[in-house]
Amino acid sequence: MPTTKGTEGGEVAMPRTGPADSLVDVAGVRVGQVQRRGDGWRTGVTVVLFPPDGAVAGVEVSGGAPCTHETDLLDPRNLVERVHAISLSGGSVFGLAATAGVTGWLADHGHGLVAGPDRTERIPLVPGASIFDLGRGGRFRAAPDAAMGARACEEATDGPVAQGSVGAGTGAVAGGLAGGVGTASAITPAGFTVAALAVVNASGSPVDPGTGELYGARYGLPGAFAGLRRPRSAEPAAVTTGYRRVPRSTTLAVLATDARLDRGRCGRLATAAHDGMARTLRPVHTLTDGDAAFAASLGEREPDFAAFQDLLAVAGDVFVRAALGGLLRAEGWPGVPSYRDAYPSAFPE
Repeated sequence: MPTTKGTEGGEVAMPRTGPADSLVDVAGVRVGQVQRRGDGWRTGVTVVLFPPDGAVAGVEVSGGAPCTHETDLLDPRNLVERVHAISLSGGSVFGLAATAGVTGWLADHGHGLVAGPDRTERIPLVPGASIFDLGRGGRFRAAPDAAMGARACEEATDGPVAQGSVGAGTGAVAGGLAGGVGTASAITPAGFTVAALAVVNASGSPVDPGTGELYGARYGLPGAFAGLRRPRSAEPAAVTTGYRRVPRSTTLAVLATDARLDRGRCGRLATAAHDGMARTLRPVHTLTDGDAAFAASLGEREPDFAAFQDLLAVAGDVFVRAALGGLLRAEGWPGVPSYRDAYPSAFPE
């Protein structure tokens, strides 16, 4: 594992990326995505599926305008210990309908709590959240439905995860630039994997208005963003942030780890995703954002105190890399440029 010099001159182990550098580096996680563009549509669904018996999970909601489903399930004071999927979608309150499709698909495929008089039925538990992307394709009510949620489950795989203007990030916008879906992972010095999937759709901006640089680029692992340059001063200033004028945002995150955590510690891991949001976007957690982060544990090895501290420290920067993965791969559309469109000189020729 790579090392760096500590503050007192000793060698400190550095995290490294997982094999796929994505959420599926945590064994048992699958990701499915569907989207629709054209004819008034620009939206989609991203679903994170867990094994049939579920995963321990927590949540932290810090935005002032959340759009969520069944997040109270994840409160450590409440009954259930495990959930079976997490549904992320566009469509604001209308898009929460996608969770019904995810729930039905899981029940049909044997995922969920055992129920029914003969113990043959299943009740899947599916927390979820939606971003505000209404009208970005032209039709205000063009939002994901249950059928789209079920199709996202059909597409779920533990293979490569598409990034950019896909899934729940299809119509995402961040500070006037095209947002999107991104993912990343890291392995901590103690050997635990922590991974993140981000849907970046923010009132605040990911771009330093003084330089045109992405705020989060300084938080990558060595070499992660080596290809990015400071944009030329002749290029336009950062697209103006919309947090004062456009009440329609929300950045979402799903973190997963193979460390064995209870719901309380999963909630603490979800908080680390919000730390990453603050490194990526300014301002963040405004009254017009519905920022929410979920965290899931799928492991059997319990970290000691120091290893858990490392897990939290690494998780925030993993979210940053996931968020920038989405932003750097996003595709612009008329009136909404991508970062590459707005700052072409930031990229090698």
